[in-house]
Amino acid sequence: MRSINLLLQAIVRTFFIIQLFAAGIAYGKAKQVINIAFLTQEQKVPPALSNLDPFIKNKGILGAELAIEDNNTTGEFTGQQFILKKFIVPADGNVITTANKEIGKKFNYVVSGLAIDQLNRLADSQNARQKLIFDAATSDDALRNEQCRPNVLHILPSRAMRADAIAQYMLKKRWTKWFLVIGPNQEDRLYAEAIRRAAKRFGIKIVAEKIWEHTFDARRTAQSDVAVFTQAEDDYDVLAVADEQGLFGEYLDYRTWLPRPVIGTQGLIATAWHRTHEQWGAVQIQNRFREKAGRWMEDQDYAAYLAVRAIGEAATRTQSKDLNKLKDYLLSDQFALQGYKGTPLSFRSWDGQLRQPVLLAAPRSLVAVAPIEGFLHPKTELDTLGYDQPESKCKW
Repeated sequence: MRSINLLLQAIVRTFFIIQLFAAGIAYGKAKQVINIAFLTQEQKVPPALSNLDPFIKNKGILGAELAIEDNNTTGEFTGQQFILKKFIVPADGNVITTANKEIGKKFNYVVSGLAIDQLNRLADSQNARQKLIFDAATSDDALRNEQCRPNVLHILPSRAMRADAIAQYMLKKRWTKWFLVIGPNQEDRLYAEAIRRAAKRFGIKIVAEKIWEHTFDARRTAQSDVAVFTQAEDDYDVLAVADEQGLFGEYLDYRTWLPRPVIGTQGLIATAWHRTHEQWGAVQIQNRFREKAGRWMEDQDYAAYLAVRAIGEAATRTQSKDLNKLKDYLLSDQFALQGYKGTPLSFRSWDGQLRQPVLLAAPRSLVAVAPIEGFLHPKTELDTLGYDQPESKCKW
């Protein structure tokens, strides 16, 4: 009798081991590994304009790492694993050489923290033609129009989207006469062009334009010179500033000839993310990021987070890691990404831009979220920001 019991126990143990082995094989077959590369280049530290805002070297990377954690939380239930590998090219290094050598054919998905020229070189390289690149660092309208690439999706709001967001709010306030001040750099001129486009689009009048050409330290002489500089023949409601590097814009507020608000790159700004944003679960991700990074989440951190989460969402929904399947889903009407802004985010199929609400924020408060109520669109109000499909110059 004892020998029979031992035999039965042995049979049960053997059966149990076989079941575990079979389950392990099944799980191994079902498990998918999705490799994501984060590629960026070190930036030279610019001259300090303010001791209040220290230069941040690791923008984007920590946001991508936070998103990988979220992806893998879902992946535990879907049999998927997401792996993020970071590649940081030295400031004097060659981005394409690093991409060819380190990324090569091992990564189908690349989150880019690169500047415009390097991003275009990467997108046009031979190895990148069968990859999907998520631009998490630029806002240039040209990259969404005549310079668009079919293998690049853009995460941050474009300059046109930011300018349209401000124009909508100004129209709501009926502050429709603007004095435009333009900085000396090419980026300032591009932002000024977006401001002009938005003004024309929403029936706002730019009554005066001036280029900031002062070469002195604005902090020393701002009190007297700004007042003289901001005098205009026609009255205006707001002072619109195009100063992306922050060379002088911060010194305009409270020093203008007339008591007028400052909007644009300083004062009331249009941004993808802001530390004062707390609605729709934003507090939760703000706190998680601060605990991880020891600082506030910046635009590029948020963009990298969304890029990695978009890959995770598409892989989860399609149950695939195939590049073509994921890309088709990302550009389809079925794709919807939660971005802590009260409405699902999605990609525009005509230029690869992520459509999203834009935050309008003062330094210490969230003022509004665009699109502003009342601005309608036949498909989605989000397409009232930036270049709509009939306006697009992107030809894939």
